[in-house]
Amino acid sequence: MIVELQENPVKNLELTKSEQTFSNTKMVYGWKLKWIRFRIKLTILKVVIRSYRNPIDWLKALYYLEKLRRQFLGNKRVKKMAYANGEYHLGLYTPGWNSKHYEKFIASQVNDFKQVELGLVNRFNDVFFAITKKCPLQCEHCFEWDNLNKKETLDSGKLIEVVRKLQEQGVSQIHLSGGEPMLKVDDIIQMLSVAKDQTDFWLFTSGFKLNSDNARRLKTAGLKGVVISLDHHEPELHNSFRHYKEAYYWVEEAIKNSHENNLITALSLCTTKEFVTTENLNAYMDLAKTFNVAFVQFLEPKAVGHYANKDVSLGSEQIKILEDFFIKMNFSEEYLDYPSITYHGYYQRRQGCLSAGTKGIYIDTDGDINPCPFCHKKAGSILDSNIEENLKKLTANGCPSFSK
Repeated sequence: MIVELQENPVKNLELTKSEQTFSNTKMVYGWKLKWIRFRIKLTILKVVIRSYRNPIDWLKALYYLEKLRRQFLGNKRVKKMAYANGEYHLGLYTPGWNSKHYEKFIASQVNDFKQVELGLVNRFNDVFFAITKKCPLQCEHCFEWDNLNKKETLDSGKLIEVVRKLQEQGVSQIHLSGGEPMLKVDDIIQMLSVAKDQTDFWLFTSGFKLNSDNARRLKTAGLKGVVISLDHHEPELHNSFRHYKEAYYWVEEAIKNSHENNLITALSLCTTKEFVTTENLNAYMDLAKTFNVAFVQFLEPKAVGHYANKDVSLGSEQIKILEDFFIKMNFSEEYLDYPSITYHGYYQRRQGCLSAGTKGIYIDTDGDINPCPFCHKKAGSILDSNIEENLKKLTANGCPSFSK
């Protein structure tokens, strides 16, 4: 069946403006999910057949994809997915099924098994691109802390050139971050207006200045969705973490305005030592449900940026709480109408890091290539003429945060 995320009747949970706004996102599960999964399998089969002439390669490619899925999830099967704007989303970092971007994404995955014989594939699944150093907040976990509010390196022309170079390489998703990217909303709209229609663009934001007019302009320009940082279910504690008294207000506003303009909406949570308890996680997901978001992203804190040289890494007990909670929320029949959780740490501990030039990179506020937002190991500028050499160096060095 398909159900729209509804208000959760949990006691002591205050009503918010966003609870009463329309969301085009619905969670799909039950018989409807089985039907969509069958159709997705047919799409995958079609892509594989188009990619290789030899039927033996078809079987090997399908086996490769199944083996890859098991490396991430074991024997667990997807129990729900998010439906929005005519597309079905299995995960936050996977293009929606029923789109041409999804088929190219699958072709790019089987290309890792054996080079496809027909058509072009994307080199990257996703790229994070920090487009500005400017930010009015002072978030505890900020990984660009040392660069905040310094002189900008990338003007509007260079921002467009970075996107052009990334699309030449082939990329399924580009996540625009900062600083606070909404401080460059005009530049974002210009970037989107000239970008090729071969990439899904997302905005990674605190919600600051994501008002109704800006949400409408971004959607019209081609933005797919927004990932809004919310680091506590209690407004005053989120404001304290962000060192900004209106931080929670802008989260609510951003969610409401994103819903009203048919932008897919997700939340991102920095799972600090202090936060990771079953009680906090339950309260957070209850709130996420009332906000009608499609996904919640768990990010483990890393000792970079403002957290540099600090003991912020989670212990084994906290990791167990997070992983058990992730499994419960995503694969239990009891929570089918809750948002899906994306948890990088869970996947990376089982598969290794897929960033570091393998399937993703991070472009910092100077235009330099890094393994990911948490691994500041510059490998030259994306704007250099020898971009291939820079990417090879990045891949060779790998990601120090997670190694298989």
